[in-house]
Amino acid sequence: MFSKVHAVAKQVNQVIIGKDQQIRQALVCLLAGGHLLVEDVPGVGKTTLAHALAISLGLQFNRLQFTSDLLPADVVGISIFDREKSQFIFHPGPVFTQVLLADEINRATPKTQSALLEAMEERQVSVEGKTRPLPSPFFVIATQNPTHQVGTFALPESQLDRFLMCLSLGYPDAAAERALLMGEDRRTLLQNLPAVMRAEELVEAQKLLRHIHTSPSLIDYVQSLAHATRQSDTFADGMSPRAAIALLQAARAWAALEGRDHVIPEDVQAVLIPVIAHRLRPLKSVSGKTNASSELLQQLMLRIAV
Repeated sequence: MFSKVHAVAKQVNQVIIGKDQQIRQALVCLLAGGHLLVEDVPGVGKTTLAHALAISLGLQFNRLQFTSDLLPADVVGISIFDREKSQFIFHPGPVFTQVLLADEINRATPKTQSALLEAMEERQVSVEGKTRPLPSPFFVIATQNPTHQVGTFALPESQLDRFLMCLSLGYPDAAAERALLMGEDRRTLLQNLPAVMRAEELVEAQKLLRHIHTSPSLIDYVQSLAHATRQSDTFADGMSPRAAIALLQAARAWAALEGRDHVIPEDVQAVLIPVIAHRLRPLKSVSGKTNASSELLQQLMLRIAV
């Protein structure tokens, strides 16, 4: 089953060139059943990555462009009165899909951003007093531009915590950029991509993660990392229990892709920064860089005994 996930990674690598590590991390996020946030400057392939993942995984896909005038009803849907039937008919919003690409999510107002909260956490939405389940599986792949750019609204901590992982693609190296310049148009490549997996196979692969063993000593290691962030004088707040659970689930997915039936500390270390960095806020005295959390976590990880 996990061999097909590797096949998905190989295919996406043909579209997003030179980003093997980020593509692997993104697949780990989806395999672990989490939502993915991709943060970077415009034009480095964030939206293309989301498209390629959805197509390759054989999932129903909707894209929603977030803007400052977007309303919550534009996300979840609205009921409109039908005169012929003399009743209100619910018209589902774009969130009723298996993969929702929330493009430039931080260009919408906080009120609209919050419309995604219940959907991301509960896999359902409540509209006009009625709860409506979302398709399964359900993933949100959101992109956002750096918050210093004009017209952006920073995501609140409660929204950031709903994302299992946060990635940054960065600029391609010289060889990858040359391949992009000389290669086929990315939109054309996307149109010709086949589905490597089916939704049912992805759900089955997610269920198999339950059988990935985590030893008591591995749990001790995760707890040590969590306690270290809480006791550190460099973070405003430490890892929450939910963050620790997310870290362990992502480590299980990483171990599965490595072909192991148990988690080792290296699996935890491989996913620590993309799972935890966006959840922690450095104190002002050490927050001179945008990637300060990542750097501080890297230093902390080196101090914790395995």
